[in-house]
Order: sequence, then C-alpha cells, then structure tokens
Amino acid sequence: MRAAVQVMLREVMDIRHASEYLGISADALYKYASEGTIPAFKLGNRWRFKRSLLDSWMDEQSGKSKAVAPVAKAKVKPGQRKPVARAR
Repeated sequence: MRAAVQVMLREVMDIRHASEYLGISADALYKYASEGTIPAFKLGNRWRFKRSLLDSWMDEQSGKSKAVAPVAKAKVKPGQRKPVARAR
C-alpha cells in the first residue's frame, strides 16, 4: 500500500504511469508525445510526463470541448421501433 501512495504522489511519471493516469493506452500516449500533442519530455531515450503539466493540459482541453453543442435525441414514434431481441 505504501508503494501505491508513493506512485500516486510522484510528479514525474513514466509512460506506464502516465497512460494509467490519463486512462489511455501506452501506444496512444507514445503517439501523442512524439507528435507534440501532449506535454512531455525525453530523459535519455525515454518519455517522461509531469503530472502538473498533464493536469493543466487536460483543463485546457476540457475548456475547448465546452464549445461543442450537445447532441439532440431523435424522436421516434412507438410504431417505428424495432423489436428488441431476447437475451439467450
């Protein structure tokens, strides 16, 4: 348990910890880092991610997504619905 707390408090993360923190695959994170989409730096030949920069980046990205209008639900008449198949 102590090791888990130390990992959570770590400011600089490797690719595995950062991908878990962001909830994306390591492959996607490699791609975003190499394209410069996500804030990252290389230490030697390995990617590193600062938690505070990732948090700022996510806040920035979530601010952009607010401009997207919500999707309106289509109105369907009861007679137009397809029957639902029964579970086996």
